[in-house]
Amino acid sequence: MTIRISASSYLNTAPLVWSFLYGQNHGKVELILDNAPARSAELLSQSRVDAALVPVFAYQSIDDIYLVPDVCVGAHDRVRSVCLVTRGEDLSEVNNVALDSSSRTSVALTKIIFREFIGIEPEWQDAEPNVDAMLKASDCALLIGDPALRLAQTNYRVFDLAEVWNKFTGLGFVFAMWMSRAARTAIDFNASRNEGIAHVEEIIGNYLSEVPLTRDDIRNYLIANISYSVDENMREGMELYFKLALKHQLVSEIKPLRYAS
Repeated sequence: MTIRISASSYLNTAPLVWSFLYGQNHGKVELILDNAPARSAELLSQSRVDAALVPVFAYQSIDDIYLVPDVCVGAHDRVRSVCLVTRGEDLSEVNNVALDSSSRTSVALTKIIFREFIGIEPEWQDAEPNVDAMLKASDCALLIGDPALRLAQTNYRVFDLAEVWNKFTGLGFVFAMWMSRAARTAIDFNASRNEGIAHVEEIIGNYLSEVPLTRDDIRNYLIANISYSVDENMREGMELYFKLALKHQLVSEIKPLRYAS
């Protein structure tokens, strides 16, 4: 029986899926790619895939799943691809926020930042990830993934969510992890990550026409901004994130972390 896995097709996931598309794991699994990370969470929750690269917030809402240890999409400080954007206002001046709901992790993080750190409760509106349209209707917009990387070409004011989180907590942030339906996985996700990172130059070539960044800028984003391993600082950040999500009633309980082997 073919193993089915799912992941988003954003640039930041490319090193984690390269092995399944072009490397040693090519042909060994069925890989489903979608622009929205939330889609992978939906497929996993419906048991339509065996494992998925899922926004970490989903761990608290999907029953009977396991985290794949160590492998993630995260950041120690600046992530660049998860951002709040305004026309110039400070976040403390925001009255309403348009939310790109592609990732529930980023939506929950946005609400935590406003409630816990800034001390205000804006109005929330779901929106398609088009920054110009979002800011016509709202004071502030949440953008994630490749659309957020295009913000460097605009005159908007950009707040990096991982940077804001680190400013208030001193911790890194885990945005997504592989999650599995089984306690034992047949795939070595650590090895596939390492293979992808070893082929970062080929990944850059694949994305040069997809994102408005230079080769050096894409390399810096993948190597310096994104972290693909969970260290202690980032693990503490994830645990604090879940505690604050419970405090602000974004989850009803905190499930203990269970790891696949």
